[in-house]
Amino acid sequence: MRNETDPIADLARDLRLNAAAFIVTIYGDVVVPRGGVLWTGTLIDLCARVGINESLVRTAVSRLVAARQLQGERIGRRSYYRLDASARAAFDQAAGLLYGQDVPARGWQVIHAPELSPEEGRRQRLGHMGGSVFIRPDRGQAAPSGALTLHAVDPDDPAGLAQFWDLSALQAGYEEIIARFAPLERSVSARALSDADALMARLLLVHAYRHVLLRDPRLPQAALPPGWSGHDARDLFRRLYLRLTPAAERHIAARCEGEEGALPAQTVASRDRLLEPTI
Repeated sequence: MRNETDPIADLARDLRLNAAAFIVTIYGDVVVPRGGVLWTGTLIDLCARVGINESLVRTAVSRLVAARQLQGERIGRRSYYRLDASARAAFDQAAGLLYGQDVPARGWQVIHAPELSPEEGRRQRLGHMGGSVFIRPDRGQAAPSGALTLHAVDPDDPAGLAQFWDLSALQAGYEEIIARFAPLERSVSARALSDADALMARLLLVHAYRHVLLRDPRLPQAALPPGWSGHDARDLFRRLYLRLTPAAERHIAARCEGEEGALPAQTVASRDRLLEPTI
């Protein structure tokens, strides 16, 4: 039975939150647009709210440092972690997909990549046409290392191209996001969330949506199967993100600390994320 008294426990239930992945979400959504540095105590407090204990946080942070995603420093008796410069490109790309304007595809890239395995191709959201040949919507992306890329126009039946991706897992992921987070709109409308819960709800929303979106090749409408839920999930994400943000920002300013004290409620970078995308 669902817990009606704790909306955050309700949202987090069965998400199987990985500590390192959730810390990446916190940095991407809260910390990076506010200077990129967070006190470890704040990180521990935020993670504790979704059941990730201090030991798991410290272990995950150590692994993120080893992976050159975070970089630590001490000021007095406190430890702080900032986004490592080597991780900036990946964080910026994810932020562009989550908060930015969609870039319409202009035809397709057909890629001959002898050095690319099918598994790595899937990680790069490429459709595998067979052998060393892959395909993706053409949004001006750079070719994979050692690959030859050709441009192709839309075929008469673009829907046939969907066969080169496994869209069933993505569809299920988007449907789960809608089922999990659509009821949250009622709580937001009734102002039933505290500022702290609004921030945690926003972080869980970003975390769940990012997990699916970053695996989505974002096929053009004509190539998508009937009943595709990605658009509805996107609309829900944008509505909830915008409506949760005022309260979430109050909590950020009140309780989240960087190396110079409290993080600001807003910055130019955080405000840019609130602009309605043009699709």
